[in-house]
Amino acid sequence: MAFERASGILLHPTSLPGRFGIGDVGPAAYRWVDFLAAAEQKLWQVLPLGPTGYGDSPYSCHSAFAGNPLLISPELLAAQGLLTQAELDAVPDFPVGQVDYGWVIGYKRELLQRAYQRYAAGAVPELASEAEELFARPEIGGWAHDYALFAALKEAHDGAVWNTWEPGAAFRDPAALAGWRDKLADSVGYHLFCQFMFRRQWGELKAYAADNGVSIVGDVPIFVAYDSADVWCNRHLFQLEPDGTPLAVAGVPPDYFCATGQLWGNPLYDWQANQWDNFGWWFARFRNTLSLVDAVRLDHFRGFESYWRVPAGDETAIGGEWVKSPGEEFFLRLWQELGDLSIIAEDLGIITPEVKALRDRFGFPGMRVLQFAFHQGANFYLPHLYPTNTVVYTGTHDNDTTRSWWKTATRAEKTKAKAYLGGEPKDISWTMIRLALSSAADVAIFPLQDALGLGSEARMNTPGVAAANWAWRMSEDAPAELAAKLADLVLLFDRGKELPELM
Repeated sequence: MAFERASGILLHPTSLPGRFGIGDVGPAAYRWVDFLAAAEQKLWQVLPLGPTGYGDSPYSCHSAFAGNPLLISPELLAAQGLLTQAELDAVPDFPVGQVDYGWVIGYKRELLQRAYQRYAAGAVPELASEAEELFARPEIGGWAHDYALFAALKEAHDGAVWNTWEPGAAFRDPAALAGWRDKLADSVGYHLFCQFMFRRQWGELKAYAADNGVSIVGDVPIFVAYDSADVWCNRHLFQLEPDGTPLAVAGVPPDYFCATGQLWGNPLYDWQANQWDNFGWWFARFRNTLSLVDAVRLDHFRGFESYWRVPAGDETAIGGEWVKSPGEEFFLRLWQELGDLSIIAEDLGIITPEVKALRDRFGFPGMRVLQFAFHQGANFYLPHLYPTNTVVYTGTHDNDTTRSWWKTATRAEKTKAKAYLGGEPKDISWTMIRLALSSAADVAIFPLQDALGLGSEARMNTPGVAAANWAWRMSEDAPAELAAKLADLVLLFDRGKELPELM
């Protein structure tokens, strides 16, 4: 499996511009695809697309299968007769360049409820028939109905975590669930409507991207949120106590950057139970994700070889231990089940020979981040050492922007960088973009913030900080002159002549 030489931009759809407080898959998304095509970018990388919960992180979703209703376009709903022009015009004065999630969630929920009421009343009969056909498909209907009931139950229990619900609902007693489905029928219908509209709108955007030579790279976090339909419906696949609370949780051990490690808190998989289940949940997850995107970045790939198991209740990750994962068996089975897949292995951090062997056994390209290249002893990230089967980034969603990184880099890092770059860079953002594009790595990807030369005000996420993340937005469409500038560089370094074949 290999990615052919290509270039791409990282931009989550929530960061697109528009009137409705948050980026969505409406007209601005189509203009974004036009920009990518004009800039000779063949890849658009996004973050996980699921419904976010507390903290608004796309890496902590209420479902690994469902789509985020906040991405549904009001303008496209109006075009289908589900919203009126007056409703579109009555837009609050949302802040420019940022997502105010608390405000946006309430506003979009009201719009989506209005659209749902018209849909449920039969305003557009062909849509109801299309939705019925979609949810009749077992690969969609199974998780969709479970997720819709989960979301409805969560609302009925005032947003509480699922294991604190009424016991019949929490532990999925069939008679209790049947009663709840009847009681919450309208709420369940609303959440099914949102999933239908998300998949419909996203599918049309994905087809438009393909027609314009743009492939979408999605993201599969290895772990899922505890407060999710995935855990609620599949307790046997996770390391849980009989009462549903975690036996142990995920994290990473202490290292140079954090003396106490990182305690993520996600529930851990019972890999033996997943093996007994023939990895059925995982295969369904990959099938679903690959119906939405063309390739995937596997977040925390290291965990497929071994995971850091921290006893539940520990306040830090110090007391954890490495536990072996069935990575080789898993990927062999995945290969047999779904065929050769386009997977990027997020192999950042301290990576053992065993993890590298697993990555190389299946030909997955690893990641290199240029911001790490000038740390002491970080030769691994210097471009002249890249194998071709690599994806190089100027930075990721977890990094500060390149411009801001350069301002805070140590004297030693700057000295090494200037020696490597041949002097003081005039524009560090574009210097690093050029360095990535000129490298031997098959794929070069950079956040749009770097192409725009933005500072820390445009940072997407600061790991370990709970607030004020995931909020950056473009204030307007990316300019045409930027597309032309990128196209010249991409063509110079032989990355944009044709659509890369994702094999």
